[in-house]
Order: sequence, then structure tokens, then C-alpha cells
Amino acid sequence: MWGYVLLLPLLSVCKDIIAMAKATESPAGIFLPSQTGVNDSRVFYSVCSAPDPNLNYKPVIGILSHPGDGASGRLNNATNVSFIAASYVKLAEAGGARVIPLIYNEPEELLFQKLELVNGVIFTGGWAKEGLYYDIVKKIFNKALERNDAGEHFPVYAICLGFELLTMIISQNTDILEKVDAKNSASSLQFVENVNTEGTVFQRFPPDLLKKLSTDCLVMQNHQFGISPGSFEGNLALSQFFNIVTTCTDGNGKAYVSTVQSKKYPVTGFQWHPEKNAFEWGLSRIPHSEDAIQVTQLAANHLVSEARKSLNRPSSEKVLSNLIYNYKPTYCGYEGRGYDEVYIFTQQRSLL
Repeated sequence: MWGYVLLLPLLSVCKDIIAMAKATESPAGIFLPSQTGVNDSRVFYSVCSAPDPNLNYKPVIGILSHPGDGASGRLNNATNVSFIAASYVKLAEAGGARVIPLIYNEPEELLFQKLELVNGVIFTGGWAKEGLYYDIVKKIFNKALERNDAGEHFPVYAICLGFELLTMIISQNTDILEKVDAKNSASSLQFVENVNTEGTVFQRFPPDLLKKLSTDCLVMQNHQFGISPGSFEGNLALSQFFNIVTTCTDGNGKAYVSTVQSKKYPVTGFQWHPEKNAFEWGLSRIPHSEDAIQVTQLAANHLVSEARKSLNRPSSEKVLSNLIYNYKPTYCGYEGRGYDEVYIFTQQRSLL
């Protein structure tokens, strides 16, 4: 009887030892150095794959500045001032790129020398639709198409005003835009029936997020102009250049085109703001949920993955001399509206 009593604790100890042994076992197919029979600390067990020679792992995005200071003159009211909202810079950086500012009113020769240093371009939101700014957007856009036609992969992201300007430029109609009620509002995106998202900004979105995009308010709208699907498809130049991917509905129930993808070029147009969800806080309706942040991140990833396909690799000295890091952002979020941070440009700065 006493032997039986003493056996119970022994069995318990044995079970604990077995459990501990199993806990220290490596998962199937994974071996610790001590299990391989090789204990030389100089031996490395990870094997890094060789970089793809067809990809550029140091892409640079050019962002065109916009007239003004981004704060209605409260920060700088000089007549030659221009700005880039820091959220666009952060969008490119979030995808793994660096940024060179393209200052719209600097000498044109210098501006286009800087354009030769980048692997893609962002046209930002804003208000300027005529004069020098319109002319420069048109010239840069045409240069981007030329570079693609010449065999270089050169993506363009045209956001809000940027998309509106491309609509005007491609259609050759400066009056093609219509008034919409979409100021400071969040919305869903309605995907065109049977649309193919392959090759678009949405190609790497997980299925559950794509579904949420069409039901939840995950994108930010802040514009007064747009174009209806009917007017867009009715314009031969636009319908030949772009596929409509999504539409939205404004506060009065009017539908407008919200995402387009070029049929031939890596050109994406947004009538919504992919940069604001993660990087802007001044407007009350900007969505900041985890899903909304994922939308920003995936949009950033797509832009930079396209830019990596560009084999334009200028000298690092010229790139470093012109990066956005040569400038300091100005915090303006205390105003409680508009942008949180802006880069302000009043004079050219280049070592080209």
C-alpha cells in the first residue's frame, strides 16, 4: 500500500518532465543549432536571397508643390510661396520611398532636372486650376507619359485636385468638372460592377477590406468638384485613357467618379484622400480606424511598388542634395483645421 502511495508523486513528476520536454521541442521542420550537430558560432543559418536586379530598392518620389502656404496666408503670405502638405511626404515614406520636392514656380530648367532624379510623381490636392500651376502639371504629366513610352516604368498618383487637373488636361476641356457636395466627409467606395482590381491600387487589398470599403466610411472626401460617370464615359479621350474603378455619392445623392486607373500607364487618379487617414487630424470627419489606416498603408505600398520598377538611378549626390530632408516642416495643427504640417518653399534650393 505504501509503495502505491509513493508511486503517485513519482508519476506526477514524470508527467511534468515530459510536458517540459515537449514544450522545448522545436516545431516540425525547425531545428535549433544544437539539433543540427553544428555548433560553430561562425556559421550563419539564414540565407538572404539576392536582390532582384529589375527592381530599384531606393525609389524617390517627386511631389509637386502647390501655390500658397497651405494656411490661407497665416504662415507665409509671400507672393512666391508654395507648399507641400507633410501628409503626402509621409504617404511616400510609409511605402518605403524618399521624396524630392518639385517646386512649381522655380526655374523650369531646374524643375525638370529634378524630375530626372525621381521614380514617380504625386500631384496633390489644392485649388489652383489655371495659370503657371496648370501649365506645369500638364508638362510634368506629359513628361511622365513620355518616360513610360520610352520604356521606363514611371507611376503617377493624382489626388483630388491632381485628378481634377488630369481630367481637364486629358479631355482638353477646362469646364468638364461639375460641382459636388463632398467637403469634410467620409464615405465608402462603390466598385464598378465586374471591375478587375488587378494592376490597380486595390490589387493587394485583402478581400475583407475590399468588402468593408464598399460598406464602411473608410475614405476621406474634401472637394467641391468632380465628374459624373456618365460625363466621364461620354468623353472619348477620358474613356480611352482611364478605366473607372470606383464611384462615390455626394451629400445630395449625386454620383461621381472616385478612382480611375489608366489602361496603358501606371497612372492612378483619386477623388478621395489616401494620405489623410493616417497623417492628418485637422478635419473632424477623417476616419482613423484600424481599417482606415490600412487603406492609407496599402495605397502607399502600391505607389512605391510601382516606383521600384523604375530603373532610373541617378547619382546619389544629386538625390541627397534635393531630398525633402533639406527642408523643415512647419506645424500648423494648432489652428484646428486644414493640414497638420506643411513644407513651405519661398526660394529654390538645389545643388544640381
